[in-house]
Amino acid sequence: MPLTADQLRIGAHVDQTDPVAEAQARDSTMVQFFLGDPQGYKGPEIRYAGGAAALKEAAEAAGVDLYVHAPYIVNVATTNNRIRIPSRKLLQQHMDAAAEIGAKGLIVHGGHVNAKDDPEKGFDNWRKAVDATEIKVPLLIENTAGGDNAMARQAERIGRVFEAISACKQADKVGFCLDTCHAHAGGIALHTAVERLLALTGRIDLVHANDSRDAFDSGADRHTNFGEGQLDHEAFVELVRQAGAPVIVETPGPAERHKADFEWLRGRL
Repeated sequence: MPLTADQLRIGAHVDQTDPVAEAQARDSTMVQFFLGDPQGYKGPEIRYAGGAAALKEAAEAAGVDLYVHAPYIVNVATTNNRIRIPSRKLLQQHMDAAAEIGAKGLIVHGGHVNAKDDPEKGFDNWRKAVDATEIKVPLLIENTAGGDNAMARQAERIGRVFEAISACKQADKVGFCLDTCHAHAGGIALHTAVERLLALTGRIDLVHANDSRDAFDSGADRHTNFGEGQLDHEAFVELVRQAGAPVIVETPGPAERHKADFEWLRGRL
């Protein structure tokens, strides 16, 4: 259902040391963060004092929903065994850790295949990854901004990923995270994105709301604060309205900049 300003649930990507305090600093009831190094294969870390159980308890007591972003290096679509196999392991590790802290979802990028590979191999590798993962919290596949060999840049390929996993026993536990900057930079027009992607995926579970420093279809993933970038801002607001999903802001700056972005959006819904 389309959102009104009063219905908007919005939070931000924050530092992982104390996500609950970060949410409270933004007057928010939801946050997203990494568990450890977003560029590393060493596995998740819980940096909150007291560990996973303490973080879960604190979030529940404060009424804060937690979302975890998987490391950027996770690429379960690739045909390169030296990347795909560790990626599956890392995905499961972060899934386990997300469940331990009571997260509402684990966000992961769509990945890519090698330049000379048939994209069909990537779709099938996504199917295998879903079958191989014990999905304990919703697994949210995020669209990406660049790369001709990406599995989740073009709308049609996003649809093919979801088609490939539709026969999996855990298909109902896999959702979609729509990133507005990535859509714009990846050549997906914002004014038709919700209708188009709902038809291909069947769902939008989370919106990553970000303005873009770069032009449409540039392939550049560079976020900026609301109203300062090259998005069609009217279409951006309408996308959030029509998606009807919780919103995570990944724009630059401390709490006050995020709160300004929240109000920018609320004031236009």
